[in-house]
Parts: sequence; C-alpha cells; structure tokens
Amino acid sequence: MGLSEIVNSLLAAAEPDHEALPFDFLVDGELVRLPLQQFLLAKGISAERVLELEYVKAVAPRKQDEPCPHDDWVSAVDGSNPSFILTGCYDGLARLWKDAALCTQILEGHSGAITSTRFINKGVETEGNLHVVTGSKDRSLRIYKFDASVSMDYPKRVGAYKILRGHTSSVQSIAVDPSQDMLCSGSWDSTIKLWAVEGSEEDGDAVSLKKRRMNSDSSGPEESQLEGSATSTLLGHTQCVTALTWPEQQTMYSASWDHSVRQWDVRTAKETWNMFCGKALNCLDCGGEGSSLIAAGGSDPVLRVWDPRKPGTLAPVFQFSSHSSWVTACKWHPSSWFHLVSSSFDGKVMLWDLRTAWPLASVDSHKDKVLCADWWKGDSVISGGADSKLCIASGIEIV
Repeated sequence: MGLSEIVNSLLAAAEPDHEALPFDFLVDGELVRLPLQQFLLAKGISAERVLELEYVKAVAPRKQDEPCPHDDWVSAVDGSNPSFILTGCYDGLARLWKDAALCTQILEGHSGAITSTRFINKGVETEGNLHVVTGSKDRSLRIYKFDASVSMDYPKRVGAYKILRGHTSSVQSIAVDPSQDMLCSGSWDSTIKLWAVEGSEEDGDAVSLKKRRMNSDSSGPEESQLEGSATSTLLGHTQCVTALTWPEQQTMYSASWDHSVRQWDVRTAKETWNMFCGKALNCLDCGGEGSSLIAAGGSDPVLRVWDPRKPGTLAPVFQFSSHSSWVTACKWHPSSWFHLVSSSFDGKVMLWDLRTAWPLASVDSHKDKVLCADWWKGDSVISGGADSKLCIASGIEIV
C-alpha cells in the first residue's frame, strides 16, 4: 500500500487528473507479497543495493455482479463467448445468459444432471447463431443449434438436433477441437470418445431442424433427432476421465481420477505421453508461455503446473496451495501467460500469477462448494456452485 501511494502521488504530479489505483510490484521478475524489508531478507538481497521496482496494475475484481439463480447445482460454465455465458445444471438443463444477466435460452432433453457444457463456435462473429454441446450423467451428449438474436419471449426452450450415444457411464468432460469440426468426451467408463460435430447426414440436419421448429415450444418428437456415433475411442485411463483440453489440432490432453495426465495423438488415437502425479485429478488446462504449461488440480488443496518440455522430471514447476479443500476447476487467462483462475470445494475462487506463490485475489461470492470457473471477456471471472448460483466478478484488469 505504501509503495502504491508513492507511485500514485508521482503519477498525480505528472498528470493532475490521474485517478489513484492499487498497484503490484515486481522485483527481479517476482511479485512482492511481503513488506519490502522482509522480502529482501527472504530473497537474500542486500539493503545497500539499488532496487529496480516494476509496477503493474493490481489484478483483483473491482465489482461483484448480481448472481444468476438456478434450480440446482451449477456444475459447468463456459465463458468463451463475449455476449453469452453457458451454464450446465444438475436439473438436467443448460442455460444461456445474455450479458450475464438475462436467461434467454433453456436447452433441454437430458434425463440426468449436466456435467459439462461447451460452445462449439467461439467468438463474436457468431453473435446470432450459436452451436452448443452438453454432456450428462444420462451417458449422452447433445448438440444444439439456435438463433440467439433478440426475441421478446424469454426464456426460449430449445431441443437438441443431434444426440451422441456410446458411453456406458456418465459423461464427465467435453472439449472441442480448434477447427470446431470434432469434439471429444471423457466418461466414468474410463474412455475418451471422438465425435464429428457434423456427420454425413448433412441433409438430415435441415429436415430435423424444420421439424424441431414446428415443435419448438416442447422438446419435439424424439424421431426427428439425429443420432451420432463415435469416430474413435481412446483407451488408457483406468478411472473416470474428469477433464479434457484440445489446444492443437492433433494434440489432446486428458486428466483422470487414475492420477494421470495423458497426451494423445488425435490422428492415430494413441497416447504419446503420460505423467502420474499421485492425486486423483478433477481439472486440467493448457496455457502459459507458448500454451505449453499444464495446470491441474484434484483431491488436495494444491493447484500444480507442469512443463512437459522438461523431459524426465515429474516435479511441478509451480505449486499454489492457498485453497483449503479439493480443487475443482482451473483455467489459464486467454491472453496472459501468467494468470490463472481456480475454484475449490472450500467455496473460494482464486486468481493466480506465476510470479508469486500467493493468490492475487480470493473471491468469496459462493456460500457452498464451487464446482466450476472460467474467464469471461478477459476481465471477469465466472463460477458456478452447489449454492445453485452463477457468480460474476468483473473489472479485473490484466494487461
């Protein structure tokens, strides 16, 4: 705080209309998280040395938005679309929230709790037509397509145009490939299945969508839905596949309760690398420099980051241990090498920077276990929990 006051007064002297901001400070590439004197002692830096301090805007939410209520646990959230947030809920429904405030679409059809949801088409250019996939404890995935441009009667109920069946147990995780043509799902049956988003039934799509529109107020007759089957199955895990990420066209990563992270070659459907970390894993994401670091969390309070480019070592390159219960989700910031968000059964969502072991911020908006978290629009963190709420913490400035 003292250093922030000094920098703010210097900036105000140069620019009279400067608004005071909280700053963070870096010494030799590490964020200062102690009083300066203690920091110097801890790092063995002489007090005689001239210190070069780099200052950056402090990363912390400035505002807690109004939470979006659900009817049951919020188990999945996707913030990759800047206009809509997609949530999955234990009531078997997925919901779209426009601008994190208004529920515009309810995606129905699953007979069990939803465990994962993903936008297939990401980004702004798809403002009107949205393409979404959901996975559920009913062992199926469902794909939805709909026009999300403004209509007055909210929320609109939408049925799936395609059902993907093949898993013999609950679907737990989904990832979409970078070209958006394929998706993969991980299940409690210990397998990963690959699916084509659009099969050879391209003409059938149009027919089923027409039929669907005539019945849009209900979920529509089952026979108008397309069925898809898996193009391949990846075998190797021995327990539930809890998390998947598909950072490059030919490379996919999975995490499991069998304590392993595995890398897969999509073309050959073969495992190319694995790592056993001694803990059942719940979440996984790739990011950092060159998108080559792997962050994962699971059945202890520690969020770990590995660098698979370092052969022969299974020691994490970073460990963050401020949570007090199991870690349920971790996501790298979409445009920063340094920043991560994590959530935990301890009811907290935490923001991390690789340059310090302490959390930048801890968001306490949930009253119960947090089950999922993601970044949204680059400056907000969204999370869902066992308190049946979608919470949004916004105003996070990451340069």
